Amino acid sequence: MGFNLRGAILANVANSTEDDVKATIDDAMQSGEEKMLPGLGVLFEVYWRQADEQSRQQVISSISQGLQR
Repeated sequence: MGFNLRGAILANVANSTEDDVKATIDDAMQSGEEKMLPGLGVLFEVYWRQADEQSRQQVISSISQGLQR
């Protein structure tokens, strides 16, 4: 029986406020721990699913620019 990591992460952040989400992201970025990467990925997936095409393109552009540095 496999562990549903995505489901566990979503359950952990369910009903989070904007401040909670920001704190979660800031903590993950500051800690630099690789174990935080799946959580950031799930948060990104939540964003991506609700974003319109223009918002998605802005993110793609920002990430692409960041990778060039």
